Amino acid sequence: MSAAATVVAPPRALDAVEAGQRVEDLLDRLSTTGDQEVYAAAEELVRVLMDFYGAGLARIVGRLGTPADRGTGDGPLAALLDDELVSSLLALHDLHPEDVGTRITRALDSVRDPVEVVGFDEETGILRLRPSVEAGDGGGCGCPSTGAATQRSVEDALACFVPEVEQVVMESVTIDREPPLLQIATRPPAGTAGAGATVAATAP
Repeated sequence: MSAAATVVAPPRALDAVEAGQRVEDLLDRLSTTGDQEVYAAAEELVRVLMDFYGAGLARIVGRLGTPADRGTGDGPLAALLDDELVSSLLALHDLHPEDVGTRITRALDSVRDPVEVVGFDEETGILRLRPSVEAGDGGGCGCPSTGAATQRSVEDALACFVPEVEQVVMESVTIDREPPLLQIATRPPAGTAGAGATVAATAP
C-alpha cells in the first residue's frame, strides 16, 4: 500500500515592487556590515541576474509579439500583458510594447472605483486623477477613508503596470450645475381680464 502523496502548495509569487524592495533591504543589510567588497559583489550579482533574465524576456517578447499583433491587440503576447507580474517585469526592463498612456489606462481599468486621468507629467512622474463623473455616487461615500483606499488601490495597480508613475495626486470633482429657473408672474394691466404672463428667469 503506497503512502498518500503530500500536496505542497506553490509559494506565492512576488510582484516586481515586493521583489525590488526585498533586494534593496538585503543590500542595505550588507552595507551595514562594513565589508564594502562583499557589498560591491552583491550589487554586481544583482546586475548580472537582471541582465540575464532581461535578455531572456526580450527574446520572448520578440518571438511572441509581431507588429500586427501589437496593432490589433491579438496574439499570445496580448494575453501576457494582462498579467500584473509579467507586465511589471516587461516595464521594468523597458520591454513593454504598450506606451505609458495605454498602460495607465490598463492599470486604472483594474481598479474597482472608476477614476479619470487629468494629466501625466513624464518629467516629474506625477499622475493627476479625479473620480469619474459617470460613477455618480457609486464610487464611494466621499469619506476621506474611502478616498484613501481608492488611492492605495490605484497606486498598487500603477506600480505593476506603470513604474514610470512616481506620485499619484487625486483631485476633487467640481460639477457645474445649471442655476434653477424661477417662474415670475406679471400682473395684467388694470381693467384687463385674464391670467398674467409667465416669464422664465434664472436665479442669480
